[in-house]
Amino acid sequence: MAEHVGTKSRVWVAGLAGAALVAALVFSLREAPPQAPAPETQTPPPAAVHQIPPMSGVAPSPPAPGMTSSALPEALKLPEPGEDTSPKPYPLDLVALQARLPDNLYWKLAAPSTDAEVLRRREEETKRWSEVFGRVQSGEATEEEVRQYYERRRKVSEDMLQFATTVLAEHGDALPERDKGLYELSINMHRTRLSEYPRQEADAQAHRLTRAQQRQAWRQGQSQQP
Repeated sequence: MAEHVGTKSRVWVAGLAGAALVAALVFSLREAPPQAPAPETQTPPPAAVHQIPPMSGVAPSPPAPGMTSSALPEALKLPEPGEDTSPKPYPLDLVALQARLPDNLYWKLAAPSTDAEVLRRREEETKRWSEVFGRVQSGEATEEEVRQYYERRRKVSEDMLQFATTVLAEHGDALPERDKGLYELSINMHRTRLSEYPRQEADAQAHRLTRAQQRQAWRQGQSQQP
């Protein structure tokens, strides 16, 4: 098993499993999505900053219709006498999932990890593709770089879609509603991206050709000057 998935603990308590969920979903959202090439008069945007937002400090939901603001939030209510307040096992076993999907990019790019080497490799991977993204946006990328960039984007979306679909199919009924909704959001987002990549790649290749023609015309103009 990869070093960033524990081999001793097969059942995660809610807190750790929540971190796993956020890591997967945040990875899906944090990478800079492909966009239409920038106009010729604009400089390419800076590389996207990849940060995982803090898990705490989430604003509470507004009261449901008919409830007053003085209603005590569920999380602040005292437990009933005799109520079991011990941490409940989370219905998601990442070790078993990794055995099922060993080649899925989730394990390489998004699974929870505190291993310094794993985190270093992820940062290098992020930096590398952010640089390629900037070249694609500016029209400076080669034909092969454009092709590789979108090939990689498709693979990431396909694997994140496979991971989220598998989790929902096998554990959806047992997941908390919030977590289930986040997985559904991830699925919808990656399906949308996959449907958009062919057009975006074609636009990027056309943008690359236009920029190459402009550079060629500029060089010809320079050579004809006295």
